[in-house]
Amino acid sequence: MFAYYLDLALRSFRRSPALTLLMVIAIGLGVGACMTTLTVFRVLAGDPIPGKSHRLFNVQLDAEGLRSHTPGEEPGLQLTRFDAEALLREARGVRQVMMSGADVALDPAGSGAPDMAPFFARGRWASSEFFAMFEAPFLHGRGWSAEDDRDQARVAVITRELSERLFGSSASLGKTLRVGNKDLTIVGVLASWRPAPHYFDLTLGAYSKPAEVYAPFQTAMALRLPVSGNTNCWGNNLINDPRELGASCAWIQYWVQLDTPEQRSAYFAHLNQYSEQQRGAGRFERPSNVRLRPVMDWLMVRKAVPSDIRLQLWLAFGFLLVCLTNTVGLLLAKCLRRSGEIGVRRALGASKRAIFCQFLVEAGLLGLVGGLLGLLLTWVGLAAVRLDPTPYAQLARLDPTMLGVTLAVAIVASLIAGLLPAWRACQITPAIQLKAQ
Repeated sequence: MFAYYLDLALRSFRRSPALTLLMVIAIGLGVGACMTTLTVFRVLAGDPIPGKSHRLFNVQLDAEGLRSHTPGEEPGLQLTRFDAEALLREARGVRQVMMSGADVALDPAGSGAPDMAPFFARGRWASSEFFAMFEAPFLHGRGWSAEDDRDQARVAVITRELSERLFGSSASLGKTLRVGNKDLTIVGVLASWRPAPHYFDLTLGAYSKPAEVYAPFQTAMALRLPVSGNTNCWGNNLINDPRELGASCAWIQYWVQLDTPEQRSAYFAHLNQYSEQQRGAGRFERPSNVRLRPVMDWLMVRKAVPSDIRLQLWLAFGFLLVCLTNTVGLLLAKCLRRSGEIGVRRALGASKRAIFCQFLVEAGLLGLVGGLLGLLLTWVGLAAVRLDPTPYAQLARLDPTMLGVTLAVAIVASLIAGLLPAWRACQITPAIQLKAQ
């Protein structure tokens, strides 16, 4: 019967091509606008590390002085080097990472590419569990160990893009990377990896590009490699270098992996205990005020998603609703024009259910064609979005998942729009229609 209903739907389309075209355009425009906005929203508000985001926690300690203190206010976003190294040594989590961002000058001549001019690249100085905790994919080689970090080993991990830029197609493992005037040995190459939002360091921008050079944190400190990002200092003492171990400056991001609710409770209690210990030692002046937030809560609190994108999403769904309302009106008009045909079919034995299914199949077919048009419009819309200079614009791309969702939304929406006309069609009384004709 489905094939028969399809045949009836195609005949109906051929009898009313203008009306059919209007309905396809209405569905396509609504789906295109809705899916373009939904794709951008998915890029901006999606889970950057699915399956693990609920086990990764950002750590905040309130280490600042009492000056301008408001009880219960949000503590600083980052930790001091002293606190980060203390928590890292205690290793109370399943994994823990301290890190900071950097903008570094690379010397291609010192790296074996004498014809290339020096250029800047984004760096990240992190403790050894960075790659395992954030699931950074390796193309070749490995990261570094805790011993390498402690011994200030001169090693580095670079991205595939940087490897190809410096060394072409040849393997870069074991080669020298000159950062400034310091040489590091490349021990690993990362595959393409761009977490969005850039959740583990929002100080550099929620949708900033990931680092191209990674090195052990202690190595970077020993070599006096530069750091970048926000640095917040306090107190009356003169601070010559915010990176010194005892400096009252917060500039380090600290994350911990906790796999169970019990581990989270225990770690939160440990943070409070640590805060009280530091307060007793005179380092902390404020009452204990710690935060331990999983990834998605952290992004929500930091308002990483632009506020206007949610409004745009609602407006797009509203536009889709308007388009579907117009489609319902057009389908009803078409239904009334076919009252005689429906009356004949009913008189020949077609049940109300058969008439209802016939019109639903017709609506679904309209949705499929409208969905294909919507897919084309979504592709055009996303291409226009990528022309925008905002950092996240290049991330707006239609992947296979959203392609399937686009067609599904179009078909489901058109089926919903076809319910009322289908119900109206199956209520037509055959005797009255036959008498009228």
